[in-house]
Amino acid sequence: MRKEKVDVPAGDGTAEGYLVVPDGGPHPGVLLFMDAFGLRPRIEEMADRIAEAGYAVLAPDLLYRGGRGPRVDMSALEDPERRGAEFAKLMPLLTGLDVDSMKRDAEKYLDWFAGQDGVAEGPVVITGYCMGGTQALRVIEAFPDRVKAIASFHGGRLATDAPDSPHLAVGSITGEVYFGHADQDPSITAEQIKVLENALDEAGVPYQSEVYEGATHGYTMSDTAAYHEEGEKRHWENLFALLERVR
Repeated sequence: MRKEKVDVPAGDGTAEGYLVVPDGGPHPGVLLFMDAFGLRPRIEEMADRIAEAGYAVLAPDLLYRGGRGPRVDMSALEDPERRGAEFAKLMPLLTGLDVDSMKRDAEKYLDWFAGQDGVAEGPVVITGYCMGGTQALRVIEAFPDRVKAIASFHGGRLATDAPDSPHLAVGSITGEVYFGHADQDPSITAEQIKVLENALDEAGVPYQSEVYEGATHGYTMSDTAAYHEEGEKRHWENLFALLERVR
């Protein structure tokens, strides 16, 4: 299995990335969209696990405009007195990743990934976490011919009052979408989940939308205090089921 730290062309520069491709192939492509804490061993572990099931995986640094990582001291997140300062570092990068920026980036990521040895031709799947789950939805909306399915886990702000809320553009989706919501997540309420589901129903998009009981925002990330073992296990089951359905 080939595992590489790579530099990936992006909309406004170059993003760091982690590429893992099984031997042989070509293999179906999966983009892994990280959470706000960036590329790190946990993200690489997740990419490796997907690749072990026979997929080529690219995890790009979605927040590359903030410079090369790491940007966050993960140990500081455990300290209430230091946590706020770490989040403050990220907020300008998160708010700066608007719809147009993400579209420019995604087109570059897709082009570069498609040109790598061992990656099969055709549309990819995106699995996204936290902010990465939100961006996965935006990308399948923008490039329905290049993304055949997405899975969004503890994605936030999927259905808001903003004029560019992701749920308003689901009518362009031609593939399948999956949402694994945390039931203790202030970034997407039960009411907002219902708004999202109504929009998907009206657009006729094939989807599953589930709430993981007992899980908090970030439940898949074993290197944070939000980790929820049962939620993470369920996430893998649902992700691999989706990948097999659209393979």
